Amino acid sequence: MNFFRAISNLLRFDRTNWKALALCLFAAAVFWIFNALNKNYATNLRFPIHFEFDGAKYTPVEPLPASLSLNVSGNGWELFRKSLGLKVPVISMPLERPVETRKIVAGALSPIVASQIGALHVNFIVTDTLRLNIEPLSTRKIKLKADLQGVSFKKNFGRSSPIVILPDSVALQGPKSFLESLSDTIVLKVNASRVSKNVRENVEVVVSNSELISRNPPVAEVMFEVGAIEEIVRYLKLKTPKFPWGTEIDKDSVQCVFTIPQSQHNHFLSESILLSLSEDFTDVSKGETRSFLPSLKGLPEYAQIVHIDSVMVKRY
Repeated sequence: MNFFRAISNLLRFDRTNWKALALCLFAAAVFWIFNALNKNYATNLRFPIHFEFDGAKYTPVEPLPASLSLNVSGNGWELFRKSLGLKVPVISMPLERPVETRKIVAGALSPIVASQIGALHVNFIVTDTLRLNIEPLSTRKIKLKADLQGVSFKKNFGRSSPIVILPDSVALQGPKSFLESLSDTIVLKVNASRVSKNVRENVEVVVSNSELISRNPPVAEVMFEVGAIEEIVRYLKLKTPKFPWGTEIDKDSVQCVFTIPQSQHNHFLSESILLSLSEDFTDVSKGETRSFLPSLKGLPEYAQIVHIDSVMVKRY
């Protein structure tokens, strides 16, 4: 019994004793840490990297490397601060020929970074290769065109005026190869349902790789008038090329169906519209009959084609 009481008395501390013990442990830990951080160590650290080139003439096609991993050695305090992100130097990487520089190998990096990381010593470059994809910055102006396939009209209503786009073109700036791959026209898709009044809508100019291409303006305004329309039939004289010997067609005028604004009825009847066959008929075999669709020229903007009869060409 006395033995257990002795053990209990040995382990019994009052609050003052516990505070003193804690302070001793804290002081010992601080002393150990300070002593340890005064020694030299080696470790891997990441340093932010900045590539220097003329941003007014060149642009990256892919995101440039944001950091460079180095194995460095130095004072423990210095390494500790850098590992916490305190006063970490940004490594500047000059690019004299940014378009031609596709990669930078580790061997070429050592002399560049050695003078930029302060008191630390570079043991080796952990990042094996920096890969770059930079192109000349170019500009291009492209025509805008409206696509109304997504527009539906109320019965007996339709477009009664030419389509107006403001502005009618867009200025693009971005990597040269990206701009050269674009077509000569950018289509603006207009969507509306059961339209019976004039349309005036802002439509975004959509291009591929939009995150790398700036658009001026990014939005264009598409406008056209809507009114009562009618369907009208006209028989147009067919202009044909010189046929090979033994070839004939089944008609010299073709039925064409159009929709036009009612207000343009009389004017449309006086419009000179050219209907022609421009195909080469030499590939029509003897005894063969083939159908061809004539093409129209001179159709006014307010008129839309509903149907054109085909022409039968026969070779004897």
